[in-house]
Amino acid sequence: MVVAAVAAGAFAAAAAGQTLQSFGTAEAEGVAPLANTTDASANFALGGDAPAGAPELVPAAHYTDASAEVQKLDASLQVTQNREARDAAAAKAAADEASRPKTCLPAHGTFTSGFGARWGTTHYGIDIANAIGTPIYAASDGTVIDAGPASGFGLWVRIQLDDGTIQVYGHMNSFSVHEGQKVKCGQQIAEIGERGQATGPHLHFEVWLNGTKKIDPRPWLAARGVYV
Repeated sequence: MVVAAVAAGAFAAAAAGQTLQSFGTAEAEGVAPLANTTDASANFALGGDAPAGAPELVPAAHYTDASAEVQKLDASLQVTQNREARDAAAAKAAADEASRPKTCLPAHGTFTSGFGARWGTTHYGIDIANAIGTPIYAASDGTVIDAGPASGFGLWVRIQLDDGTIQVYGHMNSFSVHEGQKVKCGQQIAEIGERGQATGPHLHFEVWLNGTKKIDPRPWLAARGVYV
């Protein structure tokens, strides 16, 4: 029995020695033992360097001022609203321009004389009679090329259209436009008078095609929806 006990003890010691030898061999071959968890915890707690492979600590995000963000949103909303208001105003202006008449009655009153032969001469326009001071309007959009004294007309205004047509307004009492001014159909340009060779207060109105050929203004106006 003593021999058996000695033999068992020797066998256990040999086995333990072999295990230690195997552990040492593994370490020598590059297999590292597990890190000491107590040391790792100490490193995290003390702000030291974490061991390789340890989870990274991410710093918290910076605080954002909510009121500043609200101000930015309000400013952006205001810019958008201003742009929408400008777009709406532009669209309305375009619609108004498209619907605006392009030919207008040059004056209200009584038709007293037409285009053609009269008193042994040629009358190159039409006459619309009314009281002195009655408004005279631009019959079309155009540019004022003359405004002032004119032989036979007393005072006149001439307006040239984009297509070269010229309109003549004569015998006015006064005028309110100047050379080079852009005018629109229906805009007041003068007042009826009886200056120059006139038998009473009236507007003398002429139309010159291409700026030279004098034609009957009534058919020209009627073709554009305006009747005298």
